[in-house]
Amino acid sequence: MNRIDRLTAILIQLQGKKIVKAAEISDRFNISLRTVYRDVKALQEAGVPIGAEAGTGYYIVDGYHLPPIMFSKEEAAALLTGEKLMAQFSDISNRKQFGLAMEKIRSVLRGAEKDYLETLDDNIAVLRARPQFEDMQFPNRFLTEIQQALGTNHVIKIDYYSLQNQDSAREVEPIGIFYTSNYWHLIAYCRLRQGYRDFRIDRIRKLTILSHSYNRNNHPSLQTYLEERRNKEEAPSYLVKIAIDNDVMRFVHDQKYYFGLMEETVVGNKTELTFLQPHLSYFARWLLMLGRSAEVREPQELKTAISDLVKELHDHYQ
Repeated sequence: MNRIDRLTAILIQLQGKKIVKAAEISDRFNISLRTVYRDVKALQEAGVPIGAEAGTGYYIVDGYHLPPIMFSKEEAAALLTGEKLMAQFSDISNRKQFGLAMEKIRSVLRGAEKDYLETLDDNIAVLRARPQFEDMQFPNRFLTEIQQALGTNHVIKIDYYSLQNQDSAREVEPIGIFYTSNYWHLIAYCRLRQGYRDFRIDRIRKLTILSHSYNRNNHPSLQTYLEERRNKEEAPSYLVKIAIDNDVMRFVHDQKYYFGLMEETVVGNKTELTFLQPHLSYFARWLLMLGRSAEVREPQELKTAISDLVKELHDHYQ
């Protein structure tokens, strides 16, 4: 990157955060701290109002903005892909906001880039394995409000319908949100239960941002909380070896990757697969769907789990 491009990129970086440390600039552009100081001084001499706090970092004085930034074709294409993903993996509120943001981005693109995006638009698709069903009881439009509460440290009140079919009204202090297994989750400190809880956002019937705030320093970061929870939930993993008839493998599709596939080898008319799996009961239910086309090689505990499921079904239909 030449110096002019780097100075522009540094200016954009400074506008992106309240405070930017010199070390952050150094790491991003792989330059020395001395070069960072020279570049910042050059921007200041060019009239950019950059302030500095000793031991903290640089900042742009409030009120200063760059003129509209031009995007490259590659950057615009990446944003278009993001829009497609948001349409499938976000809620109504975030889809609307992202759509408005994309309109603004398209408005500053040059004609050639706009034509490029229009061509790509019809040729990029994101498909979900699980169809989304609309339920009037669950609006699924609260991501934007939750993000607002997270950014301002405000308590929120939710009417929540749990997976155990229980309704409750709670005041919670949001810690963070994350996406997994086709759903968005809110981690928050529940004042009713006096502890941290995991709320599936699509199970929220109603949400209100309250006027009072909470002290964010009283809670761990989302990453810290998830890491601690992961350590608590860690269980002994089983090395699972199975064989599936080759003519049935086409029905397995990507499911095998969800169960921790480690190795796959075709041997004659069968495909041998090895997994590292902590939950044998869940794995057994999946194998049961494949019937006699799947054979468990090891461990014995998995054979027993499948046998118990078959007996349970047999007794149920007797």
